[in-house]
Amino acid sequence: MYTFLAGIALLILGYFTYGKLIETIFGVKAERATPAYVNNDGVDYVPMSTSKNSLIQLLNIAGTGPIFGPIMGALYGPVAFIWIVVGCIFAGAVHDYLTGMISIRNRGAHLPELASKFLGKVMKHVVNAFAILLLLLVGTVFVSTPASLLHALMNGKVALSLIIAAIFAYYILATLLPVDKIIGRLYPYFGALLIISALGVGIGLVVTGAPIPELSLRNFHPDHAPVFPLLFFTITCGALSGFHATQTPMISRTTQNEQQSRKIFYGMMIAEGIIAMIWAAAAMSLFNGYGGLNEVLAAGGPGAVVSEVSASMLGAIGGTLAVLGVVVLPITSGDTAFRSARMIIAEYLTISQKKFSSRLWIALPLFVLSVLLTQIDFNILWRYFSWANQSTAVIALFVGAMYLYIARKNYWVSLIPGTFMLVMVLAYILNAPIGFGLSMTASWIGSTIGTVILLALFFHAAKKARANNLPLEDDISDWNSVA
Repeated sequence: MYTFLAGIALLILGYFTYGKLIETIFGVKAERATPAYVNNDGVDYVPMSTSKNSLIQLLNIAGTGPIFGPIMGALYGPVAFIWIVVGCIFAGAVHDYLTGMISIRNRGAHLPELASKFLGKVMKHVVNAFAILLLLLVGTVFVSTPASLLHALMNGKVALSLIIAAIFAYYILATLLPVDKIIGRLYPYFGALLIISALGVGIGLVVTGAPIPELSLRNFHPDHAPVFPLLFFTITCGALSGFHATQTPMISRTTQNEQQSRKIFYGMMIAEGIIAMIWAAAAMSLFNGYGGLNEVLAAGGPGAVVSEVSASMLGAIGGTLAVLGVVVLPITSGDTAFRSARMIIAEYLTISQKKFSSRLWIALPLFVLSVLLTQIDFNILWRYFSWANQSTAVIALFVGAMYLYIARKNYWVSLIPGTFMLVMVLAYILNAPIGFGLSMTASWIGSTIGTVILLALFFHAAKKARANNLPLEDDISDWNSVA
């Protein structure tokens, strides 16, 4: 299991090296007051400790993505390890850190507002639609998956509809109440359960000497699905995910000091990458090859893999705790997905969220739409989620590149991964049945041409913004308190 252990070691090393480099390039202003103090409203802008923010961020961004995605991505073989490690260090963690820091510098603004400022006003409406769609899909998917896991865990003794209703009830409370009342209090415990369950499976793999395959560039997928571009839409959370761009601004509003940001944003993405490595390794090693894994996935989906891995690695009690840890992931991303959607809509319509009634009338239609979406097949929802997710990641990386370009800093750290994923996003939608259904060759040609055109537009806009001295951050000179 040298590849597996080396991958985890590289992820940890990446935090201390490349993470520090990204922090240095961006430039921390420890003396600058953060939105948690400047805009404190007791609802969304509330100062919280680094440890609490870190655990909330981890749970916000995780969902079932770093578990279900790597389990399905394991069908491609050890090449999945490469994408998790390289994607996490050079794309995902950079994406999360830049989104969080740029949001902090702009009163905790969400991605649509940041896209409007740095990519043009038209992008505000485009990204707003993308973000709301993405968050609705996330919230809906993350009702269905934990409900099905709990239903199976209780051997069907409690009706699935009742479990779904209970999860929705929790989501409504978490969406409407101040961030420190439910999320701030429960998440540290949920985070501990998540970490314990992931470590339990990881240690179990090492102790039992599980036959984790070593590095290979060969595609082992039983159905011969192409690595490019499908792997990058199968493993999202755990490598690179645009969903994170909708979550980091929520924590940018509770961060006490910019010096804490590398641990909260870059560091928690690295932690998610480690979780992804553990579950990808478990899926590759415990089902007698990729054909066996494919059979389990066909019979019961990623949830069945989670149950079998947890039981075989940790026994009945430990396995139950591990499954509960997995259940926690989607629930703690589903609630913040709806909360973020509420905040984005409020920001878009410039509606203050101090009053409970203002929060209520924005949130309720979201839940009604989500209930309707639960009637759609999960696999169809997941396909649209994956594309919308990675498209959002591309936009966020281009926002980061624009900020750094205007600031005359090394913008390539964001533009290179953003350009790579732009090629993948365009190729995917041109080829996929849910898109234009073109041949793979035509899709690659179209994606290359589209990427060149969009890059030219980016540099044209970037040069214009730099020449006009576009302000990079909100002026808080009239706020005299010290963060």
